[in-house]
Amino acid sequence: MSRGVRIFTTRMCPFCIMARELLEQKGIDFEDIPLDGDAERRRRLAEETGQRTVPQIFIGNVHVGGYDELAALEHGGRLDQLLAELGPTG
Repeated sequence: MSRGVRIFTTRMCPFCIMARELLEQKGIDFEDIPLDGDAERRRRLAEETGQRTVPQIFIGNVHVGGYDELAALEHGGRLDQLLAELGPTG
C-alpha cells in the first residue's frame, strides 16, 4: 500500500541509502525517484524545495527535507504520526 511517500535520490549518495533503509525497515512503501543524469528534474526539485542536496523526501504534499530531518522525525516519534495523517491510500 502506497502512503504517498516520494524520495528523490541519486544512486551512490550515502544519505539516500540511509533514508531508503529507514523507510524499508519501517515497512513504508515509497516511490524512489532517481535523479542520476537528469539535470532538468534536479533543477526543478531545487527550485521547489530550495535545496540542492539529495535525498529530498515528501510525505504526501509535505516536504520533509533530507535524511537528517527524516531521522529526526523518526526519533521524535513524529514520522508515524505524519504517515497516519495521510490516511489509507492505494
